[in-house]
Amino acid sequence: MSQYQRLLLIINPLLRQSPALNHAAAVAKASGASLHIAALIPSLDILSLLEEGDRKVARASYLQEHRDWLKDQAEKMQGRGIEVTTEVAWADNMRQDILDHVTEMHPDLLIKQVQHEPVLKRAFFTPLDWRLLRHCPVPVYLVGAQSHALPQKVVAAVDVVDTEPSNSELNDRIILQASALALQCNAELHLLYACDIPAAFLADLGGGLTLSELTRELRKDLETSFLKLAARFGVPAECRHFITGHPVSALSEFAHEHQIDVIVMGRTQYGSLEKLLGSTTEHILYQVPCSILAV
Repeated sequence: MSQYQRLLLIINPLLRQSPALNHAAAVAKASGASLHIAALIPSLDILSLLEEGDRKVARASYLQEHRDWLKDQAEKMQGRGIEVTTEVAWADNMRQDILDHVTEMHPDLLIKQVQHEPVLKRAFFTPLDWRLLRHCPVPVYLVGAQSHALPQKVVAAVDVVDTEPSNSELNDRIILQASALALQCNAELHLLYACDIPAAFLADLGGGLTLSELTRELRKDLETSFLKLAARFGVPAECRHFITGHPVSALSEFAHEHQIDVIVMGRTQYGSLEKLLGSTTEHILYQVPCSILAV
């Protein structure tokens, strides 16, 4: 049985060239899952300037225009053998409306186009995609602008520093999700860990060793843990990548260099400071051209 039975795609019908439509259709076709497309339209302030009667007519006409367009898109997908349903609606609270759809439909995957936000804006307002990563109860597939609609290269990005059971379970979920996606799409599966050993962490270890010795020993332990994890899931040696550097920059460079289509990453709980600054998974959205599947 396929991993995905029901997919939910959220789109802004104003952005009709969004690659998210093609990505969702490709994954649905490959997995045999049904696809529901919800086109949610932010309320237009300009309509409030119209008289009430005119406003109702304008709103209805505006929705019908987008319904006609979306119906045409759905018919093309149905012609490819994909089971598709659609809806077009106003969204007064985009985050809550999306989460309400997830709660009501229980999809296996929420798919949405990455919505890039300027750095200055992110300093004052939490981006919609970040809010979905933090609160959505199902895996979130955020579509990048420059990746194949049907993934050809999938990377499972794990973290082997934390040995707590919860982190080990998250690594397992990341690899299983990436493996299933790669299998359904006939894509290459890679496993990656970005090793970042800050001096402050090494200083806490002490033991009379020099900084270089501590670095070497810790790196060796982390690589051993990584290789054990890779072996447990049967990842071939040529698809194991133990790289050094800060996770965001290291993952970005790897994705560009190897033309990765999807990076599968984990979503973890964090404190108030991290909520303000954003997590690795949240920041990677703005650094890579590929898609992110957050587990």
